[in-house]
Amino acid sequence: MLQHNIKRNLIVLALVGSVFSSCRKLVEIGAPVNQVGLDQSFSSDATASSAVLGIYNASSTRSLIFPMSELPGLSANELQNNISSPAYDEFRTNSITITNTLVANTLWYYTYGALSQANAMLAGITRSTGLSDAVKNQLTGEVKTWRALLFFQLVNYFGDVPMPLTDEPLINATLPRTPAAQVWQQIIKDLTAAREVLSDTYPSTMRVRINRQAANALLARAYLYTKDWQNAETASSAVINSGIYSLNTDLNTTFSNTSNEIIWQLFTLTGLSIYTTNTDANGGSYAAATGTVPGVTLTDTLYNSLEAGDLRKTNWVAPTVIGGTNYKVITKYKLRVVAAGTTTGNEYNVVLRLAEQYLIRAEARAQLANLPGAIADLDSIRKRAGLPFLDNNSTQPVLLLAVEKERKAELFGEWGHRWFDLKRTPGLMGGQTRADDVIGGMRPATWTSTDILYPIPDAQRVANPSLTQNPGYTN
Repeated sequence: MLQHNIKRNLIVLALVGSVFSSCRKLVEIGAPVNQVGLDQSFSSDATASSAVLGIYNASSTRSLIFPMSELPGLSANELQNNISSPAYDEFRTNSITITNTLVANTLWYYTYGALSQANAMLAGITRSTGLSDAVKNQLTGEVKTWRALLFFQLVNYFGDVPMPLTDEPLINATLPRTPAAQVWQQIIKDLTAAREVLSDTYPSTMRVRINRQAANALLARAYLYTKDWQNAETASSAVINSGIYSLNTDLNTTFSNTSNEIIWQLFTLTGLSIYTTNTDANGGSYAAATGTVPGVTLTDTLYNSLEAGDLRKTNWVAPTVIGGTNYKVITKYKLRVVAAGTTTGNEYNVVLRLAEQYLIRAEARAQLANLPGAIADLDSIRKRAGLPFLDNNSTQPVLLLAVEKERKAELFGEWGHRWFDLKRTPGLMGGQTRADDVIGGMRPATWTSTDILYPIPDAQRVANPSLTQNPGYTN
């Protein structure tokens, strides 16, 4: 939403907390009865499953999940905010301050709150003596995958970050920043452990809970980001070759909750897509009422970079003139809710889907000099988009740029992929990263290489003096 403020964030957090109120009490200090409460929550398969399902409910709210796509998208010049807001403008202009409320509340506070719940659940599962092995394994795998996703977002936002792994609040409140390399190791450790105890069978309908291939898919991404090309290829191949998933031939149904391309999706409190959740009068998301300017739209720069004839350009973007201005409205999700509870729909929040796995494998194969394999994977995506196949004689540098281009065209508006890609990829024009090339090229007077990391919130540094600040920001 583009009208967040601290008061509203706290209200939303309180509502989320009510879902998880018993678990919130479990991690408070100095109340031995809370330990008893935790043990009771994990005394049986049914009660433990209910407790862990609360993570999905609390963590899939709009206030936590939608900004994970929206804010990095602004930083990458992929998205534009259409309502003036200083906090959002700072993301769009790559001039974020240490007091930015979106960084402090949405990216840091909510994410660490979700981590606290995950660690509490893992503690309860570990201590329980009343769970069957099958349920204990399933719940452990689900929570570790959740924790890995949250750490993945944090390490990409901030670099070095505190890494709480227990439900001990006194210790966690004073943790210093852990080097990013160690955070990546923990992400891979959690996901490796998760896939060992999970099965391919979904414990739910509509793929709204985590299975083995969801852990594998996120693991493939983690390996890619850490430049472990061989393991990235292996993990993505496991997903692709599992026989469970297939690319949707109809782009307009890719994000339907019955799409066979979906690996993992989140069922929100309203049961509808994050993009179609209630839109306020100012336009609070990608979708808005007819004639209303959406809060966030695709930039002309990204829209114009899509190839002529690309079906993603015609099916996932709707150029719309409102008040004499042409906005590029994102239409990956097709539905919109006018008021809570008044409309039902068939779209949830897609976290992982098969197309990304082909792109991960293509990049890994290109890096491993398996050029025919990389071309085949990219052509799978291009075929679905109605585009011609790549030249079979393409060189490795050409293919790596083709991967970047396909990722930009396929994953726009989703989970900050474009921003993270620019940050993690070495520069080609003298800069340290592709962000230096692309964003620095747009803002040569103001861009610095240190802008690829967001600042540690000033309020957190006041509360925890162990936290250092990222380079480039005033302490």
